[in-house]
Amino acid sequence: MTRLPILLTAGVGAAVLTACGGGVEAPFEPGVCFAVEAGAEGEAPAFNKLAEDQPQIEHCAARLEEMRLRFLRQGGSRQEITGAYQGQYIFIDREGVWIGKSLDGSRFILLARTGDGRLAVPGAISRDEFGRPVGVAAPVEPAPAATQ
Repeated sequence: MTRLPILLTAGVGAAVLTACGGGVEAPFEPGVCFAVEAGAEGEAPAFNKLAEDQPQIEHCAARLEEMRLRFLRQGGSRQEITGAYQGQYIFIDREGVWIGKSLDGSRFILLARTGDGRLAVPGAISRDEFGRPVGVAAPVEPAPAATQ
């Protein structure tokens, strides 16, 4: 008799965890980058094909950033873009590019913004004493002197 409540509790717990962690899975089409539009309350998000033949997730992030900048230049005000690539979600915001397995789960940094707004691998960014990114350009090498 005590076994039934334990099994019932375990079953309900598993159902709750599935409902919380499930969400909508990102499509897994090799090399295809999607722009994701949030659905209305209770509706699934829409996946719009943005680019094909993208070899890596970084390339998909670049296409999404390109789309975001194009919309801003046309008068848009949306700073955050969501995309999907091979089963992972991509989130672009003012700080950089984040990836995650679900729309509302944990996110991990993929690319960070430099001081001048470009995207770079986080370890490659120079920071000032307060931790803010600093845009650093390589020194220009002088052209070799012409010999006659």
